[in-house]
Amino acid sequence: MTRGVLLLWLSMVLPLAAQTPAGAGPESNTTDPWAGLHFLEGTWLAKAQGAGGASASGRYVFVRELGGHVLARHSTSDGNCKAPASFDCAHNDLLYVFEEGRGQPLQAIYWDNEGHVIHYSISTPAPETAVFLSEAGPGPQFRLTYELKGAVMYGKFQMRMPGQDEWRSYLEWSGAKE
Repeated sequence: MTRGVLLLWLSMVLPLAAQTPAGAGPESNTTDPWAGLHFLEGTWLAKAQGAGGASASGRYVFVRELGGHVLARHSTSDGNCKAPASFDCAHNDLLYVFEEGRGQPLQAIYWDNEGHVIHYSISTPAPETAVFLSEAGPGPQFRLTYELKGAVMYGKFQMRMPGQDEWRSYLEWSGAKE
């Protein structure tokens, strides 16, 4: 293979390899599509900082439901919120991770009390890291990231507008497992 062909091939394959589907990450077991997400399970405390100087706290729980076919995240705020009027201090949401069919990549769907619905694909680019990415479209694209460092879970909810390369954090949080 000539050097030019090899470089062309690598330039096409390496970006695809970086987008590792959930369950196929470095720590995964190929017979368990959920292996890359096990670190999320449990009840987590969250202290959040958001856009416009918002700060809030609450908790969220990731739990397997429906015979282990769904990983559900339920979140609630504890009422301790300081934010501009445009920030929803009474925010509640649901996130469900599921496998459409045997052998299919894991996906997620999100709903909140403000009427938002977001469909995500999921990747596990590193052990104890999960990235939920919405499809690009005419509106904003969303990215939800969880990363466990030691005993603390860090999270980011980010967005970018069409035509932009840079992700902007809307909300970041961290907290230990209860």
